[in-house]
Amino acid sequence: MPVKPADPSAPFSGPFALGTLAVPGQEPFPGLVLPEGSVLDLRTAVGEPALTTRGIFERWEEFLPRLHTLAADPTHDRRPLAGLRVLAPVEPRQVFQSGANYRQHVIDLEVAHRSPDDPRGPEEARAEIAAVMDRRAAEDLPYVFIGLPSALTGPYDDVVLPAWAEKPDWELELAVVIARPAYRVPVEEALEHVAGYTIANDLTDRATVFRRDMPAIGTDWLRSKNAPGFTPLGPWIVPAGSVPDPGDLRVTLKLNGETMQDESTKDMLFGVARLVSYVSQGARLLPGDLVLTGSPAGNGMHWGRLLRDGDVMNGSITGLGVQRTRCTGASA
Repeated sequence: MPVKPADPSAPFSGPFALGTLAVPGQEPFPGLVLPEGSVLDLRTAVGEPALTTRGIFERWEEFLPRLHTLAADPTHDRRPLAGLRVLAPVEPRQVFQSGANYRQHVIDLEVAHRSPDDPRGPEEARAEIAAVMDRRAAEDLPYVFIGLPSALTGPYDDVVLPAWAEKPDWELELAVVIARPAYRVPVEEALEHVAGYTIANDLTDRATVFRRDMPAIGTDWLRSKNAPGFTPLGPWIVPAGSVPDPGDLRVTLKLNGETMQDESTKDMLFGVARLVSYVSQGARLLPGDLVLTGSPAGNGMHWGRLLRDGDVMNGSITGLGVQRTRCTGASA
């Protein structure tokens, strides 16, 4: 697979970020990525040849001050990012995905999916759906489902569109990386369990979201969202301390250079702390796990333009860098 370099024109916030990188033909390594475009192999820097990025999060409280020290010390052997393959920055054990978490996005999707027999006009439908969104926020009940780690791919890898995917769509999202185990954590303590943030593009085949053969079952997230490579992740994980307010970041996706999504995380119904707390009420979050926070308005269904062979997506979130993904022709 050809090496696709990071974008030096899209710096991240703070003195360093974390990534998983590889010299072509060699084992991946956890990297301390520096703003000037260099990287430090953390296996060598800390003397742990078997260290992984997830292993760092498993010892986050120990590692975080060491990472700050390493980033400020120019005597360590740094290498340029050029020529390195950038992989998904972490291999989580669990992926939790929030759905219907951006107010305007949900309204747009509901209007787009209206039945042809719906007697309501678009504006009436929007008003009714907006009222439902406001009620959900007031009742404080997020919607979260499970994703598969096997769907993750690197931020510059090509995505193969499966032949069965009739309506593949993009969904750029802020992704939360967990630092330490969290179970039944109150909202007020939830951010203490967050290591940092990264970018995820949660691709979805709109044609298979709903089970046509068994409408009573509802959504089929396995088939619609978990094809190999359907979740480009990264490029970097920026520590939470370098992201002053995850509730005020700009989420932008460009398709072939044209802006399709451009929204603030302020439009989220449920913020990071609420989502992490909610997930922890029913599941035990583990270090390195991901919580995807939902996607804003501007998906393909809104524009009437779905993904196809040759499309290139550039996704960015304030202070987290840029991912660039090319769609390749359908495979069986």
